[in-house]
Amino acid sequence: MAETPIHRKNLLLTIDVLEDWFAAEAQVYVSGNMFVYYVQGDKWKHVSPDVFVARGVPKDKPRDYYLVWEEGASPDLVIEFTSKSTREEDVDQKLALYRDVLKVSEFFLFDPHREYLDPPLQGHRLREGRYEQVSPLAGRLPSEVLGLHLEDDGDELRLYDPVTRRWLPTPKEDAAAAKAGAAQAWRRADEQQRRADEQQRRADEQQRRADEQQARAQAERKIAEAERKCAEERQVEIERLHRELEALRRQQSGG
Repeated sequence: MAETPIHRKNLLLTIDVLEDWFAAEAQVYVSGNMFVYYVQGDKWKHVSPDVFVARGVPKDKPRDYYLVWEEGASPDLVIEFTSKSTREEDVDQKLALYRDVLKVSEFFLFDPHREYLDPPLQGHRLREGRYEQVSPLAGRLPSEVLGLHLEDDGDELRLYDPVTRRWLPTPKEDAAAAKAGAAQAWRRADEQQRRADEQQRRADEQQRRADEQQARAQAERKIAEAERKCAEERQVEIERLHRELEALRRQQSGG
């Protein structure tokens, strides 16, 4: 088991992040703190890496332990979160085992408490049966197995994607990003609704003004029609009075 809360945190987070990284690859198995047996028939020949990755091994196969002869492959990468109390085992015994017996392609050691490793993050890559130190690249250790870089961030091991130039997010960071994304989406939706409401208000105001203009125009037409009708009626009455007056004049003149 992990030695301290910091070791446990690194172990669990690294496994979670790597499982997400290889989620689409059915033939990549990620695990850790699990017995790896490497000699058939000898139950004492086992090791329990903090984190390991095995390529060409199905991830969906249920297993309580890893039997190298059944899986057909040793782990391709191992990460050990080491400490002063596990130093001898990690640096001497496990290194020799991973190099000479299991032929692990890449072996990384991280000392989160900085108790004895200098630098606290170190890597080894198998070349012709020997482990060569992995040279840093921009302060990170590149892993050919993972296609990622390992980086020391204080007491935490981070995995860096050289393509996106970002750390791979932890589950907590993923959740925070999702929450922030949801909040941002809500704000965008709220702003869009506010704009839509404002546009509708303007449209309603324009329609109200148009209706008022139409009502005024109709009222003006009615007034003009009434005035015209009154004028016509007055003219007819005036003409009638003129005719009556003319008739009276003719009568008086004839009389």
